[in-house]
Amino acid sequence: MSSNRPYLLKAFYDWILDNECTPYIVVEADMPHVAVPQQTVKDGQVVLNISPSAVQMFQMDKQQITFSARFGGVPFEVYIPIYAISAIYARENGAGTMFPPEEFELEDVDLDDDNTPHISAVESDIEEPKVDVSKDDKKHKKGSHLSIVK
Repeated sequence: MSSNRPYLLKAFYDWILDNECTPYIVVEADMPHVAVPQQTVKDGQVVLNISPSAVQMFQMDKQQITFSARFGGVPFEVYIPIYAISAIYARENGAGTMFPPEEFELEDVDLDDDNTPHISAVESDIEEPKVDVSKDDKKHKKGSHLSIVK
């Protein structure tokens, strides 16, 4: 059977938005083909706000999440293979889920002719995302249902 991760990720994303909360994902930034601004990576992970107000051109499918965003004022096209996402949660209350590590096959990743994922820096007037990478922000508020474990 195929992985259930993309289906669960989409379901939690929709559920979080339907409840008027802010979806955040935890990305294992050192996994192959992950393209996030390196200044946002801390201890091999990055926590990203993927709400519609924080990103543009958001696309999620069974293999990847892509979107455009500004990091420190610099536009960047983010590419995250689904296998690199370790959690999704609502910022407001920590409700969400964690994903166990799973095996993946690199040939399942859509690559350009030079064997890199479909990524590139972009220039546009896009809204700045709220990127949460500080240690204090990783501690969830009272009533949290999700803990980030390394």
